[in-house]
Amino acid sequence: MASLLMTLQSNRSLLDIDRDHLIHPVTSFRGHEAHGALMLESGKGMWLKDMDGKDLLDAFAGLWCVNVGYGQDSIADVAAEQMRRLPYATGYFHFGSEPAVRLAQRLVDLSPEGLDHVYFTLGGSDAVDSAIRYITHYYNAIGKPEKKQFIALERGYHGSSSTGSGLTALANFHRGFDLPLRWQHHIASPYPYRSDLEGDDAAIIARSVQELKDKVAQLGGDKVAAFFCEPIQGSGGVIVPPVGWLKAMREACTELDILFVTDEVITGFGRTGPMFACEAEDVSPDLMTLAKGLTAGYIPMGAVLMSDKVYQGIANGAAPEIAIGHGATYSGHPVSAAVGLEVLRLYTEGGILANGQKVAARFDAGLARLADHPMVGDTRGRGLLGAIELVSDKGGKTRFDPSLKLADRLFAKAYDNGVIFRAFADNIIGLAPALCASDAEMDEIFARIAKTLDDLLEEADIRAAVR
Repeated sequence: MASLLMTLQSNRSLLDIDRDHLIHPVTSFRGHEAHGALMLESGKGMWLKDMDGKDLLDAFAGLWCVNVGYGQDSIADVAAEQMRRLPYATGYFHFGSEPAVRLAQRLVDLSPEGLDHVYFTLGGSDAVDSAIRYITHYYNAIGKPEKKQFIALERGYHGSSSTGSGLTALANFHRGFDLPLRWQHHIASPYPYRSDLEGDDAAIIARSVQELKDKVAQLGGDKVAAFFCEPIQGSGGVIVPPVGWLKAMREACTELDILFVTDEVITGFGRTGPMFACEAEDVSPDLMTLAKGLTAGYIPMGAVLMSDKVYQGIANGAAPEIAIGHGATYSGHPVSAAVGLEVLRLYTEGGILANGQKVAARFDAGLARLADHPMVGDTRGRGLLGAIELVSDKGGKTRFDPSLKLADRLFAKAYDNGVIFRAFADNIIGLAPALCASDAEMDEIFARIAKTLDDLLEEADIRAAVR
């Protein structure tokens, strides 16, 4: 009893410290003060344990990132060995380190053809910022300084930095931050379930292509620099475009003479099946941003992969003695790079990529089983990235009234049932289980989600809302 009391006091102290001092990302400050933190203590494989000893099945891989699962000893061993040998090496002043060089080569080998150059960042947001800066520099270098307008998708997510969050098209990332900026524009999301063209994939693709062309024409063909997109929109609600959409947009960008940038921060490293989502449609972008699965969340790192065309344009645009003024202290950090190399080994030689591809069939089956639930309007996914969209009226695709606070209640019920997923504000469940999941663990995820939905449906106000 004394031990339990000490544990509870320790946890309570941590919660108080958290409330007083730690600012959490994308959180209401006052809301978090009232809610308090859910303190996690350990993780192994697909499972987390909180500070109260509760076991939780993580169906979201942390934040779309712990693709190899928790507690991989080989990653910890590699990080420790690198820390002892060379804990830091700057990339400035022509210095380098073996892990960063070898990771760059490995990414070039694994990525779509034509992406021959790698710049390392700390994560996804600054990878997007770096891409924007390099694109701006590129057009100045090749004598087209007027090409400064950028286009992205509604419901898209490209980080929360001061620049990239303007390309993000989610209200929370604009409200109060004076965004988007004047040179940031958006076209409609290819959102089949909410489209008047649902069921006609070719028409949805054609509409996206035409909207991009129309936006470029509106802004001026000689003014547009690039189009950014996620192959599947993650934080916008896991919006899965029709197969062929990505390739059609790549071809449209080539025709329009604008750069095509794929944000594979979420979709990269086996999340949708192949190593990169671009592979599925034989697409090679001009630039590609990466993070999350690059180190499987074990340590911060991101990357921008750049085509030789863009690299040479920048390189040839200045005298050799003039530095390209973009960099960061931790770019190519040797410990992060060593971890990245080991994570890539686990994907390939360790069989985790193949396991993710195998268990994806079980994931699809789990989504399909939930489609008939009274609260489910749509299920969608590709590989191990999926969503369950909840509605109060299947026929009318009617969203639940915001006053029900369904997302908060959904997450809380799921936590009680020992499963973690993303509960989006518009009542979409986001799923991204680790690629190491077993068939039994995948079945358990969906069993716990089904129980969560059933538990919610038993609450009087929810049941009254469902038609």
